[in-house]
Amino acid sequence: MTEGVELCYQTFGDPDAEPLLLVMGLGGPMTWWPEDLCRQLAAAGFHVVRFDNRDTGRSTRIPGRVRFDHLLRGFAGRRVRAPYSLEDLARDVFGLMDHLGLASAHVAGISMGGMIAQTMALTAPQRVRSLASIMSSTGARAVGWQNPALIPTLLAPRGPGVEAYIRRSLMVWGIIGSPGFPQAEDELRSRAAETWERGIDEQGVVRQMLAVVTQRDRTRALRDLDVPTVVLHGLADKMVHVSGGRATAAAVRGARSVFVPGWGHDLPSALFPTFVSEIRRNADRAVGVG
Repeated sequence: MTEGVELCYQTFGDPDAEPLLLVMGLGGPMTWWPEDLCRQLAAAGFHVVRFDNRDTGRSTRIPGRVRFDHLLRGFAGRRVRAPYSLEDLARDVFGLMDHLGLASAHVAGISMGGMIAQTMALTAPQRVRSLASIMSSTGARAVGWQNPALIPTLLAPRGPGVEAYIRRSLMVWGIIGSPGFPQAEDELRSRAAETWERGIDEQGVVRQMLAVVTQRDRTRALRDLDVPTVVLHGLADKMVHVSGGRATAAAVRGARSVFVPGWGHDLPSALFPTFVSEIRRNADRAVGVG
């Protein structure tokens, strides 16, 4: 990891199988990668590693307070100094790989995690065997935008305590969840309670958000990427518009793309077979790598 940063991680499957790192998105701990999905990926021949990014779950919290006007300036494309960048988050993952003794690995990232995964592949392509960019984008401001209705909900004060956190979580997932694959309220409540128990840092989420809004446009660099890539995106995604996935697929030569009607910005269990088969299929294109 980056000096001074420690990441909490968990593994699934045979340690001698092909390594697959799962990179979560904005404010999400590793437990947002459902355990059943991780086990299905392990059964498909991967040694699965999920982890908490810095500022989430049980990983290191980074100093530095971000004011609301910093976010506004970042959203507007104006210069603002962020506590850290997507490149720093990518270095954290490379550090975890070093800790695990992995010269290279397959990498799958969701949302912000997809941006981190893309950054990893561009920074050190020899270390990324294959790339799965899931409900993510290229960093270009003209694509992958958020539904404007989300902003006040994401930034509104939630009030103290676990129940307030659960209530706001239900509100957020009600907006960004998959209309074609609805999740039961008790499942969403359980996930929110587990997230709370693992540790919530509101400023940490804002620090991650500033890293996202100040990221560079990777479109031109992605055109030269020579890493097997699959792009997965929902046509009903309100957090990262499907234009972000389409732009990613168009930028990376030879990328396979899968766009799913009714899928929003979550990981519904009904789509686990699709995720597993597409990640496995893409990894198989990297035979002989690593």
